[in-house]
Amino acid sequence: MKKIMMIGPIESGKTTLCQRIKGEVLSYSKTQAIQFDPGMIDTPGEFLHHRRYYNALQVTSVEADIIAFISSVSEREQTFPPMFNSYFSKPVIGILTKIDLATSSKVLEEAEKRLEIAGAENIFKVSAYTNEGVEEIVKYLQDDELKDS
Repeated sequence: MKKIMMIGPIESGKTTLCQRIKGEVLSYSKTQAIQFDPGMIDTPGEFLHHRRYYNALQVTSVEADIIAFISSVSEREQTFPPMFNSYFSKPVIGILTKIDLATSSKVLEEAEKRLEIAGAENIFKVSAYTNEGVEEIVKYLQDDELKDS
């Protein structure tokens, strides 16, 4: 299984998604520091909000196989810099979270566009609450052919 590094703004659902992927009971927990698990790296949202932490994200990304930009449909602003994927030497995917809260298809399209502007490819749409889309991410991480992409 590929190791994934989750990067996203505060309250975008990174930790909850990590819990869901690992099959844990969902419980809110504020990530205060980078957390390393066997298959994933969870980063605090503050690391995206403050440019001075970008170097910590870059250095930590060396430990990952895949970088995931996490964005919630609840967000209405561009939180990732354009082409933020260029900061990393690993493939970057996008994960759109909280899709169960989307009020229209337009909201989903706009949120997906924000991830594309950041340079994310292979955008997954998930709801950790309903478990929708989580299996697709797990399958993607288990696909050995993508390991060296």
